[in-house]
Amino acid sequence: MSVGDILKIGTGAVCGALLTFAIYGTLNAMVWLPAAERHGRELEAADLTAATNKAIGELSNAADQARVRRRLCSERGGMYDFAKSECVEAKPVGND
Repeated sequence: MSVGDILKIGTGAVCGALLTFAIYGTLNAMVWLPAAERHGRELEAADLTAATNKAIGELSNAADQARVRRRLCSERGGMYDFAKSECVEAKPVGND
C-alpha cells in the first residue's frame, strides 16, 4: 500500500464521518428534538393539571373550589359558564 492509497482511504473515512454527522445532526435538530420537547411539555402540563385538580379537591368547601376554578379559567383566557360550572376555552384564531 502506498502513501497515496492511505491518504485516499483516510480522506474517504473523514468525508464519510462528516456526512454521517451532518445527516444525524439535521435529523436531530429538525425531527427528534422538537418531538421530545413537545412530549416533555405535554407530560409537564399533565402533571401540573393533576396537581392543580388535587389541590382544588382539598379545599374546604364547594364555594372555594368554584372560586379557584373561575380564577384559573380567566387566567387561561377562557370564559366561565356559570350555568354548567365549567370553563369554556377560547378558540385559537387561525390564519385562514
